[in-house]
Amino acid sequence: MKSRHSLFQSKILLLLLLSACQPKPAHNLVELKTVIPDIVLDIRYATTNNFVGEVLYPSARCFLAKKPAMALKDVQSDLKKQGYRLKVFDGYRPLSVQKRMWAILPDDRYVANPASGSNHNRAYSVDVTLLDLDGNEVEMPSGFDDFSERAHMDYMDCSPAAIEHRRILHETMERHGFSGINSEWWHFNYRGYKDQPILDIDLDQL
Repeated sequence: MKSRHSLFQSKILLLLLLSACQPKPAHNLVELKTVIPDIVLDIRYATTNNFVGEVLYPSARCFLAKKPAMALKDVQSDLKKQGYRLKVFDGYRPLSVQKRMWAILPDDRYVANPASGSNHNRAYSVDVTLLDLDGNEVEMPSGFDDFSERAHMDYMDCSPAAIEHRRILHETMERHGFSGINSEWWHFNYRGYKDQPILDIDLDQL
């Protein structure tokens, strides 16, 4: 008869083997609120307040790959020292949603062609703006998803305050590994995005 110690060791070994056989997640997505608990979310595609006019996400949760999520945590800390905070409009976006957006606005200045995928589909892009420390949105050259020249980084026909806030946002994001694009002041890609896979995992499965 096996001793209790031997039986205990056998059970431990069995548990370890079962754990090793468990399927690993096919992504490294993390929920932004778990990484940055005080982040403000305004997930527009979970509402009808977006350029599509439809609810595209089942909930107003936001996910990013782990590396850009941790970098965004550093951005938040940096901004607080300057008297600001982040508000997030969008993060990871399933490819199926990208296809719906492209069907409505097939213009790659503003919506990435799903044939090649968006960096949002890779969970390496985030759309953000600035708040003051009291949670009030500060002036920017345009609103979110404004598909006009007002959204462009070189647009200067706006108030000095809007230009300054845009500069602060971009310089702070760039210090922590993000890069902007010319046509949308709110959109940032995290370094290494080109090597990441395109994902089509529904948000309600995360």
